[in-house]
Amino acid sequence: MAACGAVFQINVSRGSVPKRAIASATVDARGVLGDAQTDLRHHGGPERALCLFPLELIRSLQAEGHDIEPGHLGENVTTVDLDWQRVVPGARLRLGDRLVIVITGYAAPCWKNARWFTDGDFNRLNQQSQPGRSRVYARVLVPGDLRTGDPIALDKESAAVRVARTQPPTLRWRPPAG
Repeated sequence: MAACGAVFQINVSRGSVPKRAIASATVDARGVLGDAQTDLRHHGGPERALCLFPLELIRSLQAEGHDIEPGHLGENVTTVDLDWQRVVPGARLRLGDRLVIVITGYAAPCWKNARWFTDGDFNRLNQQSQPGRSRVYARVLVPGDLRTGDPIALDKESAAVRVARTQPPTLRWRPPAG
């Protein structure tokens, strides 16, 4: 993995948005220590231990007139200079010296984020209608400490290549001749 981005900000809350910035954190299989979610049906758990979103999309939304800052959308990690088009389910990232995560899916837009949009349209974060503009969830593979400014390395191997490499070969049944 080669460094291709950085941690712009680490964000936590007691269970809602906005999340507030902290300088450093310990991250384990449950997520950022000190962070909480009030709606465990839609947030949290091992497959959604971390939420990530890029500073570049926050700046783009700000340029459109929306009152959004890092942490407002509920992301635990605001990234910078990361190729967001490659941050897809199955992608592996190393954050800092030790922390390794795998992207598990796109975060559904939440009505609690409507207040940050001038028109209240929180579906601006919907992967289905706005591809590439969604927050993502991640599972923690290797826990570790994280600091603002830490490098983020994106695994060069695509999720599709990894699946093809790790799946056993498929044996096809052939009907008997005749």
